[in-house]
Amino acid sequence: MPAVRPITPTFAVAGELTATDFAELARLGYRGLISNRPDGEERGQLTAAETAELATAAGLAFRHVPAAKHDLFTADTVTAMHAAVADLEGPLLAHCKSGLRSAVLWAIVAAAEKPIDEVVATVRTAGFDIAGLADEIVDAGLASSRAT
Repeated sequence: MPAVRPITPTFAVAGELTATDFAELARLGYRGLISNRPDGEERGQLTAAETAELATAAGLAFRHVPAAKHDLFTADTVTAMHAAVADLEGPLLAHCKSGLRSAVLWAIVAAAEKPIDEVVATVRTAGFDIAGLADEIVDAGLASSRAT
């Protein structure tokens, strides 16, 4: 299983999941899973349909919010991530290939309500330095708060 990196007590990120990871995530107390991996990003990865089936079988609510690197700050992706975080019961785990895109998407959602310095510091404790994206995160977070 990839390393699970808690960002808050109710939200964590991880890298690519395999079919054997879902029961362990449920055992660890996660109640919802957000997949930020676009289908076909890499040969051999689980598809969104396979991920949904495995998550459901493990008792995890599931949402697919695909986010290629160039889609991170788009209105559709940000709005979908905001809805997933708001709608799913936590604790939540979001995953992508390494966890970084999922952490950035959490930061965008959080930046709609919290100061960017606090958001960047929170994500840093999980091992991701996103300070260089602060302006884009703020802009996308404000746009997402207006859309909801």
